[in-house]
Amino acid sequence: QSRYVFALDWQDADAYAATFAEDGVLDWAGGVIHGREAIRAEVRNMRAAFAKKEAADAPRRPSRLRHFTTNAVLKIDGDRATHVSYWVEFNNEVRDRWPFVGGYGHFEDELRKVDGRWLYARKKIFNEVMDSRAAGPQNPAQ
Repeated sequence: QSRYVFALDWQDADAYAATFAEDGVLDWAGGVIHGREAIRAEVRNMRAAFAKKEAADAPRRPSRLRHFTTNAVLKIDGDRATHVSYWVEFNNEVRDRWPFVGGYGHFEDELRKVDGRWLYARKKIFNEVMDSRAAGPQNPAQ
């Protein structure tokens, strides 16, 4: 989980994609992305969008996003596991670069052990800022 959020915050496409199985699925606000290579391309697109924003902000230092996870529930069954945790995003894109909470939600993940490493088989990201991505009434950690 930590490798995932660090890769996300630095828009490191290779490190981000490496947290997924070859046939992994990312289900997020941008759509449902299938396969490690498509996920890598998605992060490259994110990086390009951030680069445009940084250029528009110049000469000020670029704003940054930082994601944090908490309250993890992990259930392991052999070479499969499920993971649920909260996430919160801090953003500092305001004029004085003072941080604010830009979003929050939770992850619902399916993991698979591949060659001794736990990788995402499917990562679903719920985002309470968006009606279409908000959590339902059921406790996901049950």
